[in-house]
Amino acid sequence: MWWDLWWNRTLKHTRGHLVEIMNSRNILISNLTFRNSPFWTIHPVYSSNVVIKDMTILAPFNAPNTDGIDPDSCTNVCIEDSYIESGDDLVAIKSGWDQYGISMARPSSNIVIRRVSGTTPTCSGVGIGSEMSGGISNIRVENIHIQNSAAGIRIKTDKGRGGYIVNITITNITMDKVKVPLRFSRGANDHPDDGWYPKALPKVKDIFITNLVSFNSRKAPVLLGIEGAPFEGICMKNVSLFGLGPTVQWNCEHISGFVNGVSPSPCPLLQRNISLTCT
Repeated sequence: MWWDLWWNRTLKHTRGHLVEIMNSRNILISNLTFRNSPFWTIHPVYSSNVVIKDMTILAPFNAPNTDGIDPDSCTNVCIEDSYIESGDDLVAIKSGWDQYGISMARPSSNIVIRRVSGTTPTCSGVGIGSEMSGGISNIRVENIHIQNSAAGIRIKTDKGRGGYIVNITITNITMDKVKVPLRFSRGANDHPDDGWYPKALPKVKDIFITNLVSFNSRKAPVLLGIEGAPFEGICMKNVSLFGLGPTVQWNCEHISGFVNGVSPSPCPLLQRNISLTCT
């Protein structure tokens, strides 16, 4: 009924998270199956020392905003050994929304996501943002398998967000039938109210992507930074995208970085060598 009311625009209240843990520490969620959440499925917020493992999360593919696991303004988090089917991101890291996230200044940091697999036909396997105004740093994503999905790895932000996304490591990723393997996007045009600050620009820097293979890709990566706040230090090594036509080109703006062993050839904004900072 949640989704019928949502699509009909007759829902008078927000939809609830299936499990939301706030202002807590030393949390273990494991060995459970969660089905049909009306909104985000597992949402730890303002918490630390959180382990979420051996989970099965299932939502209808056409159910909006049914993210699997969303650590939000949390530190020291491990998400591992889980399978997720969702109508939104499988895992999304967040830290507050526009002026509210900036004023709270509660970052998400020291988060490991590993051995997670799943499908989302409308969103991404692992998303960072778009609510990231409190800052996101020191994230490691490894040994992930994504299939039949709209995007593989996605970084989402916008003018008005402020905050930062820095020191992100993404390694040993396998994708199959993922439409856009890598998508760094801007311009969500999604704000909580009219009080957001247009001059609050996010900082995105030091994104390390290694040992990524995508089979049956349909579109080249889309890497779009923000004018006046380019995404810097995007470094890729051993990235292979199979299935793209020979004339398909990467879509890049306002980014900089280095690549080594990336095919098909990336955009010229990513120089074809690896600097010491990328290792």
